[in-house]
Amino acid sequence: MKAFQVQTYDTPPTHCAVNAPVPAEGEVLLNIEACGLNFADLLMAKGTYQDTPSPPFTLGMEVCGTVLALGNGVSTPEIGTRVAVFGGQGGLAEQGVFPANLCREVPAEMSSPDAAGFQVAYGTSHLALTRRAKLQAGETLLVMGAAGGVGLTAVEIGKAMGATVIGVARGAEKMAVAKAAGADHVIDASADITAEVRALGGADVVYDPVGGDAFKAAMRATNREGRMITIGFASGDVPQIPANHLLVKNITVIGFYWGGYLKFDPTSLTDSMGELMDWYVQGRLKPHVSHTLPLEQAADALELLRSRKSTGKVVVTP
Repeated sequence: MKAFQVQTYDTPPTHCAVNAPVPAEGEVLLNIEACGLNFADLLMAKGTYQDTPSPPFTLGMEVCGTVLALGNGVSTPEIGTRVAVFGGQGGLAEQGVFPANLCREVPAEMSSPDAAGFQVAYGTSHLALTRRAKLQAGETLLVMGAAGGVGLTAVEIGKAMGATVIGVARGAEKMAVAKAAGADHVIDASADITAEVRALGGADVVYDPVGGDAFKAAMRATNREGRMITIGFASGDVPQIPANHLLVKNITVIGFYWGGYLKFDPTSLTDSMGELMDWYVQGRLKPHVSHTLPLEQAADALELLRSRKSTGKVVVTP
């Protein structure tokens, strides 16, 4: 079968012909219909992500596909069921094996590209805002990178939870995408973010997948007893937090890594995904997939992320 693999960290990922996998105990074999890309895929290709496997390996962290075969000890999901699953790798291929207990049946109303790009982005924002930040209705949520893969879902979920949402995005096109997703106010990333957020009353919760100067600007605009969630560092700059500033305004900085729950509380992820899929069926969430490309253009799909030319999700369809 065809797969898009990292052979070494020093060379770009490449298309390969590999043997089709066989499901081991506790696994299912999927015919992969769609694979959602994430910023973490870029880091994995360089060997700098916290959960990078040893080469060679197939990129692609989250997929939607149809069950073709079951490993020993697996009775569900049944063969022929369309499921979504976060496997951490293996998605940029025609077939793949994934843990059966992490598979979730996809509603008939949800397309495979929507399902493939749904899990990490929506799951991250949902757990971060509900479990970690405990966002309350009536609070003001500031979302950095508000037109990106996770940022856009934070805008949607924040609105669904009753918050006033301020989205920060770069350029008129991306600002319009954030506005269309439900942001009450949008700010250009090139503007004086601190001043503009303060003029809107400040932020009670900050959702930051960007880091760097954006994090610093957001901290200055955070209200007393505000909560700042660090999701990632797309800017490439991990900010150093001055602890004395936290004391002055009683600010809490919260770390959040969605994939970490796979190791210590996977049930929280599947429960969260169940609620989110219910919201999707109810029409409360409308995933934004800006680009859908075939497997042959996997490198182009990753470049869209690297160059920040995408909004929402980029999906590859093997």
